[in-house]
Amino acid sequence: MFSSGLSAVEQRELAERITRFLSLYTHISDSYIIEFFSQDLWKSLPNSWQLVLQDLSYQQTAELLLDSKNQHRRYGSVWPLSLLAFRTTAHRLAFPRDLRQDPGALKPEEFQENQSQSSMLCHIFRKHVKPKKQHEIRKLGMLVKQLSEQTECSRVVDVGSGQGHLTRFLSFGLGLSVTAIEADHAQVARAYKFDTQLLCALEKEKQKEDSSSLVPASQSTPRHVAGWVNPRASWEAFLTQLSAPDVQQHPLNPTGPIQKKPRGPEDALHTPTSNGRQSRDLGEKLSPWQCSSSVKDVCQEESSPPEYPDFILTGLHACGDLSATLLRHFVKCPHVCGITSVACCYMKITTKENPSPPGRVECSVPLAPNQELGPSDYGYPMSSWVQGLPGHQLSYKAREGACHAVEDYVQRLREESELLRTHCYRAMLEVFIREVRPDLCRAGIQTIKKAHMLPFTEYARLGLARVGLPPGLFLDPERVEAMLKQQSRVVVYFSLALLLAPVVETLVLLDRMIYLQENGLHSQLVPLFNPHFSPRNFVLVAHKRK
Repeated sequence: MFSSGLSAVEQRELAERITRFLSLYTHISDSYIIEFFSQDLWKSLPNSWQLVLQDLSYQQTAELLLDSKNQHRRYGSVWPLSLLAFRTTAHRLAFPRDLRQDPGALKPEEFQENQSQSSMLCHIFRKHVKPKKQHEIRKLGMLVKQLSEQTECSRVVDVGSGQGHLTRFLSFGLGLSVTAIEADHAQVARAYKFDTQLLCALEKEKQKEDSSSLVPASQSTPRHVAGWVNPRASWEAFLTQLSAPDVQQHPLNPTGPIQKKPRGPEDALHTPTSNGRQSRDLGEKLSPWQCSSSVKDVCQEESSPPEYPDFILTGLHACGDLSATLLRHFVKCPHVCGITSVACCYMKITTKENPSPPGRVECSVPLAPNQELGPSDYGYPMSSWVQGLPGHQLSYKAREGACHAVEDYVQRLREESELLRTHCYRAMLEVFIREVRPDLCRAGIQTIKKAHMLPFTEYARLGLARVGLPPGLFLDPERVEAMLKQQSRVVVYFSLALLLAPVVETLVLLDRMIYLQENGLHSQLVPLFNPHFSPRNFVLVAHKRK
């Protein structure tokens, strides 16, 4: 299951090569495609690049630029060495994203018969779960189970658990003792509701004579905590948050709470008995409203909590700094014996240059002086090595670009999808907006439904209204037509930027691997999910040796 890892020396050398490479092309990685016309981005490319790229078809763009596995490229003209070097280096520096057992497949094998139902996941775990999430919870769940066996630890804390889909599979499906923590109280309430439905489904399955072998034998009921994990708080505060007292209630009768005495820390990460059931009754559940300390408790100084049992940390697409926070807890907390981290939303990571990126959740309570962010507490870079490399800085735009789905865009190019015109439409609209309101640079225009199916005039009418401009603003037909003819150039330029996206993601993840290595911990990066199905498919895996 685990991929072969790079040595410590190889990790550092790769990070140095990446930072050197990316620093040469910041004018591409930091550019916004909606400014293609207003900033004349095409002219920013070398003349020799423009000549060979200007007439590329969508198919050629996919085959000659983005497809790293294409060994039989056919060029219509001689490409400059600088462009060939750019493309080849970008491919070589990025971590491979394809699964060895499922190379190039647009859909995982488990969805070949039914595209919405995984054939490898019991039906009770598919309810309310979209195919992408089914694929992710099955693959990550099995990896966590393997790590559990390797570390001889059956307790798991699922951070950013949402509606509890992964939590339920780990707990009911794999028999692990799981505590789930989620900031959104509404999501926690739904997690309880779905837990209840699953228990009902299990009871019905037991009554069937031909009960499926996929139905889990154990019922290790998960514990849910409603609370926000503060990136600035200590690991002691995190443990205190997990051990908050609660009110429990029967899942089949959620209106009837059962008052319980506050439990000790040994119960916060509850241990299953030998038969896979919890030491408490299966019917007992936690109140989603009273099982967590307040944000104020988490933000302020906490006294050291009592002794805790060991546990494994996991986070499926933990957003922004949350993934970095879990890694720091793994390093510093003696009770965390292993971690599986799947990151996402790199643009929300804090950096020294941008400590409050858009979309980042801020603590509503002032922090104690000793909890203020220090130079080593940003989401990137985490390692001292990367922090010391010239050109290691990654802009918000570069990190946002690293979240794009390369495989999905390649598929659109090969299918010559009408969706490709959307970027051109938005870049055209930016020109007309700035002519009327120069202060509205890169104004936020929410997704216009089926924009690719609309003529530009209709798209512009809808978009102008969303930024407070007259929908009937005059649009010079000749200028509109001239810009529409450059749609293929918009696509090519976006593809050049997309080439850099996996390299940026590699640097962010490599920095985290080096951070662990600097703290004496070996880690490995696993391309666990099918990238066509789940673009953020890397899982960072590590455990502490006993």
